[in-house]
Amino acid sequence: MDTVEVAGLRIGYQRAGTGQPLVLLHGAYEDSRVWRRQLEALSDEFTVVAWDAPGCGASADPPPDFSGVDLAEALAGFLRLAVPDRPHLLGFSMGSGIALELYRAHPDIPSSLLLVSAYAGWAGSLPPEEVERRYAQVLAELEQPPEQFIPVWLPTLFTHRADPAAVQEKSGIMAGSRPIGMRALLGANGHADYRDVLRTIKVPSLVLYGAEDVRAPQSVALEMHRQIPGSTLVIIPDVGHQVFVEAPEAFNTEVRRFLRGVAAG
Repeated sequence: MDTVEVAGLRIGYQRAGTGQPLVLLHGAYEDSRVWRRQLEALSDEFTVVAWDAPGCGASADPPPDFSGVDLAEALAGFLRLAVPDRPHLLGFSMGSGIALELYRAHPDIPSSLLLVSAYAGWAGSLPPEEVERRYAQVLAELEQPPEQFIPVWLPTLFTHRADPAAVQEKSGIMAGSRPIGMRALLGANGHADYRDVLRTIKVPSLVLYGAEDVRAPQSVALEMHRQIPGSTLVIIPDVGHQVFVEAPEAFNTEVRRFLRGVAAG
């Protein structure tokens, strides 16, 4: 792990490869370890950088009132220090909310956006009753040991076809999560609505989902695609929410295809 200090906050990250930078933003109950397959496979063509969000992995714990805006500013500071060129920015699930928050404030930073299993914030993509159900669920989980809530999450992240070893690896990463990191991600996404941001996006954008995602279903994917001008929609069949873990080869292929298209102009 490498680290940088952003406004007094230590940020940990992994870096692999050379080439145009691709920055990976993980989702709930995760850290940069979840991107192992992308760090290994895509680093032959890109400089792949996977951060640990504040309160996750090797990064320091943020203050209790850390907000979505604070997360985006931490990311902006991190990118200025650790990624010298304009990066391609890939956000998964709750990480997509950080990417959109960053774009709202700093649209000049990313050269493209890749939004995976993404939401326009929960409030921007889900019915109000589902937003409140999820919000209450996570708040309750912050008081529970991981072994209590992990079995609840796993069936919503993978299909029954998923490699058991991949599911077990994800479970181990979740077990190492810290409540304060999840609280920060919840603050960024729980009641956020980024639909106003989607309409302003001017960089090349990929929205990529698993066909059997029960957390961000195809209705969410189609609406994200509709609202982001000129976006590319890819739906990978037979996989769920954790598409880059469940189908890494198909996922990496689509990421390469999109980024090569951006480079070709």
